[in-house]
Amino acid sequence: MQPDPARATPPNTVLAAVEVALDSLDGLAELGEEIEDEWQYVQDLGQAWRDRLDDVASTRGDQPIPTAIGDAIARLAVEAGLIRDAHRAIDWLSTMPQVALVALGERP
Repeated sequence: MQPDPARATPPNTVLAAVEVALDSLDGLAELGEEIEDEWQYVQDLGQAWRDRLDDVASTRGDQPIPTAIGDAIARLAVEAGLIRDAHRAIDWLSTMPQVALVALGERP
C-alpha cells in the first residue's frame, strides 16, 4: 500500500481524519489477508476498528481538529503505507486505529 499523494493536505475535521485512518486500515487489512491462517482474525479486527472509527465520525464528524492533530494523522497514514510485511501489517492493524483515536481525544 502506497501513501495517497492526493492526501497532501492534512485532515482538518474529525471526519476527514477518520477517513484517512480508514484508508490506512483497509490497506493494512488487505496486506494482512495474505496470511491465510490469520484471514478471519484480520477480518474481525478490521471490522471492529472500522465500527469504532465510524462511531466517532458519526458523532463528531464536523468538528474541526487542530493542524497538529491533522498532521499527526496524516503522518500515521504515511507510516502505515510504508508497511510491506503481512505480519507487520497485522500488528499495525491492531494498533494504528488506537493511535488515531487517541490523537482525536477518544478512547480506543
